[in-house]
Amino acid sequence: MDLSKIKTLIDFVGRSNVTELTVTEKDVTVRIFRTPGQVASARPASLETTDIDGSGRNASSVDGQAPAFPVKAPVFGVLHRSPAPGQEPFIGLGDTVEEGQTLFIIEAMKVFNTITAPRAGRIMCLTEIDGGEVETGDVLAEIA
Repeated sequence: MDLSKIKTLIDFVGRSNVTELTVTEKDVTVRIFRTPGQVASARPASLETTDIDGSGRNASSVDGQAPAFPVKAPVFGVLHRSPAPGQEPFIGLGDTVEEGQTLFIIEAMKVFNTITAPRAGRIMCLTEIDGGEVETGDVLAEIA
């Protein structure tokens, strides 16, 4: 199943009252679901969460801080977590970042868009995607 068909199915579910849709074509099955009144999931399955301080508390409430702030993809494209293949990623889970620090690069139509930290804080969640496609609005990281 090609990407344009999948996008059409997602748009259909988003505009209708359908809460779940499963489509199988050849060996590929796509399942799209949402709860009534829900626009989109704020936390895709491609995020990893770790108990960084070992306290057993939810990562978004570590040390009584405010809930984590999501860093979302501003454009559709290929996500790169490092400046070049084989180099270290810009950030890692648990890293402390400053406002304006480069977090990712999204390549869209041969244009490289730098994604920077909107605020200072600690990386509490981080996408596992590297070299794969991300959609506009996908959560790439969370900063607390």
